[in-house]
Amino acid sequence: MQQYFYDLADFVGVQLQSGEIYTTYLTGENSDFCRFSAGKVRQAGGVKQYSLSLRLINGQRHAQGSLSLSSHKDSDRQQIKDLLGILREQLAELPEDPYLLYATDVQSSEARRQNLLPDSREVVANIIERASGLDLVGIYAAGSIYRGFANSLGQRNWYESYPFNLDWSLYLQGDKAVKTSYAGFVWEDGAFAQKLADAKAQLAVLNLPPRTIKPGQYTVYLAPPALAEVTDMLSWNAFGLKAHRTKQTSLLKMVEAGVSMNSAVTMRENTAEGLAPDFSDSGYRRPAQVNLITNGHYQDSLVSPRSAKEYGVATNAAGDGESPQSLELAAGTIERSDVPQILGEGLYINNLWYLNYSDQSACRMTGLTRFASFWVENGEIKQPVNVMRFDESALRMLGDKLVGLTKERDMIMSAHTYERRSVNSAHLPGAVIKDFSFTL
Repeated sequence: MQQYFYDLADFVGVQLQSGEIYTTYLTGENSDFCRFSAGKVRQAGGVKQYSLSLRLINGQRHAQGSLSLSSHKDSDRQQIKDLLGILREQLAELPEDPYLLYATDVQSSEARRQNLLPDSREVVANIIERASGLDLVGIYAAGSIYRGFANSLGQRNWYESYPFNLDWSLYLQGDKAVKTSYAGFVWEDGAFAQKLADAKAQLAVLNLPPRTIKPGQYTVYLAPPALAEVTDMLSWNAFGLKAHRTKQTSLLKMVEAGVSMNSAVTMRENTAEGLAPDFSDSGYRRPAQVNLITNGHYQDSLVSPRSAKEYGVATNAAGDGESPQSLELAAGTIERSDVPQILGEGLYINNLWYLNYSDQSACRMTGLTRFASFWVENGEIKQPVNVMRFDESALRMLGDKLVGLTKERDMIMSAHTYERRSVNSAHLPGAVIKDFSFTL
């Protein structure tokens, strides 16, 4: 597919008229999907698709469109010619864009992860065998993901990766389930077996009579998937330069008032070890890492080309939304197996959901516990707890209320498949937090 994309890019170049420049970005995948219900295959299939985004530039005017590729040369070339005609018509009517910025220094690259995935049929057979007698429900997605960039200046970039993602739950009854996931680049049967065993142990506790917790402050453990909901909220607007300059960032107190988080908190955009490619759809190369928060202090922002042009700074190839795609939170010192003893009496929370800001300028969030959350007493998980609502500032969760982070971290890959498989990921530990506020 790489050479086919480059051939199409060369064809676009031949079609250009005087003063025109093009950039083009390819997204593609060759994926296997399998849905499970009651520990059995509910639906299986595959998706092979490629989409081409084409931007035509003339001076400070630009127009963009996209098309689905058929992988048939004549058909795809005709689609490109038709799209170029449409874009030219649009350019004639568009005003100049004062914040247009795209890569003009040629920085070509090629990155391929080794394909270490087993045959999907083997993985599915293994899942079914180990889930025998359990109501396992979820989706397995695996296979190749492609990204490509080309422009009329001669730049060519290619990215190819082979991840898998099993997003699943063990269902008990009613609204009772244990949700977890297993994702990465190398399927390890032992790792999946351990995750399944842990989920089965929690499922047994979930079958006990639930406890209703009164509103108040408790020591809690947020497992990596629960902490991921918090960092997802931060990713909305916390790290972008545009949000900072317009004072819409939820980390405003860190940026302007000198508020800091716990010194154990180091957060970065780690493209080198994430799932996203190391180049953007504007042709800029992404640095291996962007240090966002270092030892509790805010350090750098994510800067899109448009923000770079508007505010006169250098871009680090962030997307237009200036959100992390490969977020990483540094590991701590707590052994995950010691978490119940460290809690003593408190709550072990596997998942959160329905999060939103209750006070964005204070980085205060509200949301609900979800799936398997447990009451811990005398260092042991005792019983499940009914759904609770929390209201707490992330500045305090990861600040003066943070007891510590776990040594072990989970690679959490987005399970979103809207239009295509997502390349967003997060590498996160769990967090023990004291005086965590529940309101209902």
